[in-house]
Amino acid sequence: MSTTARSAPTERSSWFAGGLGRGLALAAAALLIAAFLFVCFEVTDVAGGSSRLVLFVAASLVAATLLARLLPAAVALVIAAALLGVGLWSYVLAVPNGELLLRSLGAVRADVRALLTGLSILQITKAGVWVAGIAPAPTFLAWYFALRRRYVAAAVVGGATLGFFVLTGDAGVIVVLAGVVGAAGVVGFGELDRHGGRSGHAEVLVVVLAAMIVIAPLVSVVPSGASEPQVPSGGGGGGGASTVEGSLLAAGDRVGIQGSISLSPELRFTVESDRASYWRAAAYDRYTGEGWVRTGDTRSFEGSLAGPPGNATSIEQTFEAEASVNLLLAAWKPVAVEGAAAEGAEVTSLDGLQPDEGLDPGDTYSVTSRQPAATPDELRTAGREYPDDLQERYTALPESTPDRVERRTARITANADTPYDTARTVERWLESTKNYSLDVERPDGNIADAFLFEMDRGYCVYFATTMVAMLRSQDIPARFVTGYTEGQRVAEDEWVVRGYDSHAWVEVYFPEVGWVRFDPTPGGPRTAVEESSLEDARANNATNVDTNASEGGEWTPTPTATPIGGGQNDTGTNGSGDVAGGLRGVAEDGPSGANGTLTRPAIAQGPDPGANGTVTDNGSSEPGLPSPTGEQWAFGLVALAGLAAGARRSGAAERTYRELWLRHRPDDAPAAEIEHAFERLEYLLERRHRPRRPGETPRRYLAVVGADDRAVRVGELFERARYAGSATRAEADEAAELVADLVRERTPLVRRLRRS
Repeated sequence: MSTTARSAPTERSSWFAGGLGRGLALAAAALLIAAFLFVCFEVTDVAGGSSRLVLFVAASLVAATLLARLLPAAVALVIAAALLGVGLWSYVLAVPNGELLLRSLGAVRADVRALLTGLSILQITKAGVWVAGIAPAPTFLAWYFALRRRYVAAAVVGGATLGFFVLTGDAGVIVVLAGVVGAAGVVGFGELDRHGGRSGHAEVLVVVLAAMIVIAPLVSVVPSGASEPQVPSGGGGGGGASTVEGSLLAAGDRVGIQGSISLSPELRFTVESDRASYWRAAAYDRYTGEGWVRTGDTRSFEGSLAGPPGNATSIEQTFEAEASVNLLLAAWKPVAVEGAAAEGAEVTSLDGLQPDEGLDPGDTYSVTSRQPAATPDELRTAGREYPDDLQERYTALPESTPDRVERRTARITANADTPYDTARTVERWLESTKNYSLDVERPDGNIADAFLFEMDRGYCVYFATTMVAMLRSQDIPARFVTGYTEGQRVAEDEWVVRGYDSHAWVEVYFPEVGWVRFDPTPGGPRTAVEESSLEDARANNATNVDTNASEGGEWTPTPTATPIGGGQNDTGTNGSGDVAGGLRGVAEDGPSGANGTLTRPAIAQGPDPGANGTVTDNGSSEPGLPSPTGEQWAFGLVALAGLAAGARRSGAAERTYRELWLRHRPDDAPAAEIEHAFERLEYLLERRHRPRRPGETPRRYLAVVGADDRAVRVGELFERARYAGSATRAEADEAAELVADLVRERTPLVRRLRRS
């Protein structure tokens, strides 16, 4: 026993030095590389180009594997630099006016500085091309250094790449943690490999790495850029992230989708306008599956903007800020801005307005907008001749979007012959089959897929996101828009806009017309919630919820019908033949009615809706304890691995096994049971005195260590069973009981319990 035990550590150490250390170091390098590549694939999942990225990364890894034995490090660095240069050049050629970027070093420096201070890669035009051009160089170099046993260099290359993604805000906590553990593992296991470390050292390193993984989530390890707040966050829940307003309008170039949320009744603007409208704040083109991002750069406002391509009517608006805000609202499509707020104003890539500085209470500005004036028939005949770049930008969905989104939308809109009819059908279907509620649990994964198939309620963000995704699945250009509904009408041409009027809706593009608004969120329930919020605030004597004119003013319901044509009030007939309201979700076949009322295409037959209108064809899970997430399983496995390594290193695993073995009585033949009883006895005596020496008989050993009569009796039974071949069941039971009694006496806790 003792000879084997003494030789085992030497064998394990030799085995570790002979290959395990290198294997673990390469595995850690692979983890580090996988961490920054995970970010790259997240980007291409949203922006497109995953197959191209797979090809480039695979080629880089194969090249590094083949060249690691042939090329010195200096040549590898040159190859990596060449890969990076070619990748960046391909990106420049892919983006519009890319050659102009190269002519302006200042613009290049500004872009790099923006990325390093929190600009997400997803906000880059052609982000998929950019990532595919960047990723091969660090992948090649990090794997090359790892194969060359230049472990520190591999960790530096991989860590720097991952650090870049941390600065852009695209690397999540779990990814960063995996990369940090990988970098530490590369250096740690690499040093053990290079210097012939023992297996015990590896066990210590495993324990340390496991501790890093398990403890790190308890602290914040990933810095995130703080957006400048665009709405008040003061009393009353004004613009905090827990309100609809805070989640939509304090997001800047990104909108995340939250779970349960509240409404704020505090004042934001007073608007004087020719007619009611939705007051638009921002639009977003890139859907990430979990939120929205606006791509492209802003430009300076130079006095005027182009109007929509087709017929349009003008609308004049004057906004007065009732709170400190960082928004320039306008009815779509703004063409001119006047007032102090216009000085230094910027225009987004989607023709939205942004102020250079925030507005204070009392600040005013005026906007002239040109609203599309197409009739429903004109929208039906607008066709599908979209500009290539516009169609690519506004029909993109994450590559991971489930196919069932497209299939469900195709079934719902099977009888819709035009993009306009498709949009109206989707709008009505969402209105009629989903309920409005601020109390929802944010789903994991793709929001549109979850809302379409798994949720029966949500608020405007969920409705608008899902409608955009459904339309894009049918190759219809659509985008996500945020702003405010018209608000409370307090005079013929005046509206008061509060925090709870913040809203999200959809814009759909029609050739020769431009962008047209659709709103799939049910209007009635939303208005009721808003009224209740204001009444509660007034009852509690809350401040900043009313102007002099608003306390007894007329409530204007939030419109939900599509605003089309002549600029009439969105809540009534617009003069173009399209009547707002009507039978939501109830389809009518046949041509337009004699009075010109829009006849909606029939919704294709599908699964029957449930009692509340929710489609139930996918079934539902029984309530119960939530299943662990993938991250929780991963953390659990890592914790178990660390505990196992720590137990092995400390000897706790061996001691635990021996304690269980001492108490185990096998169900075997009498002779075998007696031999097992003597083995347990020998282990007890070895632990208390010394091991039995080679060649020392059992009888001699028991006499030398001074064993008591019970041990001597077990020795006699063992000798008889081993050498005389004589053993009965009674003798086996006797030996087992004697040893069990000795085990209990020599177990401190059990002995104390027995004495008490």
